[in-house]
Amino acid sequence: MEKMESIRESGGWLNRYRHDSDACQCRMTFSVYLPPQAEERKVPVLYWLSGLTCTDDNFRTKAGAQRYAAELGIALVIPDTSPRGDDVPDAADRYDLGQGAGFYVNATRQPWSKHYHMYDYVLQELPALIEANFPVVPGLKSVSGHSMGGHGALICALKNPGAYRSVSAFAPVCNPVQSSWGEGCFSAYLGDNRQDWEAWDATCLVQSGARVSSILVDQGTADEFLAEHLFPQNLQAACEAAGIPLTLRLQEGYDHSYHFIASFIGEHLAWHADALNTSLPDS
Repeated sequence: MEKMESIRESGGWLNRYRHDSDACQCRMTFSVYLPPQAEERKVPVLYWLSGLTCTDDNFRTKAGAQRYAAELGIALVIPDTSPRGDDVPDAADRYDLGQGAGFYVNATRQPWSKHYHMYDYVLQELPALIEANFPVVPGLKSVSGHSMGGHGALICALKNPGAYRSVSAFAPVCNPVQSSWGEGCFSAYLGDNRQDWEAWDATCLVQSGARVSSILVDQGTADEFLAEHLFPQNLQAACEAAGIPLTLRLQEGYDHSYHFIASFIGEHLAWHADALNTSLPDS
């Protein structure tokens, strides 16, 4: 693991690393914010999954989350959104497939299946690396994300009951089997059998019996992708039928951008802190 950057921020440290990934078979980049409390004790972790075309840099420079993480004593772990490199397949003419668009699935079809295992990376490999090398409480983690990353956060929590203490999302792709984003990526990564896609769709997972204790979702009403790609109403209906508490907050006039995320990220971190801090060991 190679440290690429270290920046003092809000009393803690924002660091950036590069390492060889077994899951993605390439060099992967991620950022970690360690709050000031991490100098004295192990802290809980919030994993943030970013959206289409993003890297780890978008969230760490635009969301303003580090200030809240410092106040709450939470580490932030921010992975990239896909494998990258000259040997990694890409769709250079598309923003919604290939590098920058891993969609947090494990690809099963060529040429994607060698590298595009972002689900295994964010669920298993990266947390193991974090817990082995940083002052964090093992297993004490939550997950959140935006757009494609909101989809990733939801499916990671729904497919792995108990793995995360809480889950939230900003403008998530809630029902990707109904979205051209999801259809484009799923058909390429997973093949043409739509039933195979449902294992990577939050709404379908809830309909099939997957459970979490609660979900927080913020959605801007002026989001340019709302009608065509996001479908929060489908997730809401599925959660209501399943008895899963979903707090869906429609934020009037907000779009899909990081201006929206920055406006409410403090509330999301406080919500996760409630779930994480109740589980902190007495020491």
